Amino acid sequence: MDACPNCASTKFTKAGIVNQRQRYKCKSCNYFFTVGKLGKQIDDYYVNKALQLYLEGLTYREIERILGVSHVSIMNWVRKYNIKRPYKTNYHPTYKILNEKELKTYFQNPSNIKGAGVLVAELGDKFMLIKWERFRE
Repeated sequence: MDACPNCASTKFTKAGIVNQRQRYKCKSCNYFFTVGKLGKQIDDYYVNKALQLYLEGLTYREIERILGVSHVSIMNWVRKYNIKRPYKTNYHPTYKILNEKELKTYFQNPSNIKGAGVLVAELGDKFMLIKWERFRE
């Protein structure tokens, strides 16, 4: 606790406990306040990965299943950082979760990557392969 949220004074005293949180009273403005609850902090790595996957065309729920982060958190990050997907694209992304051996086997077959873009991202001990293919009309 650094300062009063009302007047920014650093002169305050303890004034009891409310809902198992310490309550304070500012000596300058007589304002009562409690210490703000710190939410669960998510590593920036997951924020970046979630936003990258969103830009690649995955839905919030798909990203949730891959990264194990709430789809609501992902929506909030998209809003917070004002991320916009390209409006209309002729490519359709598909993704797979592979281990190291499966990834090696996948790339040994040239037909798997012919006519498509591929992105590989590390997810702990597995890899996520995102592949873009043109829509066939």
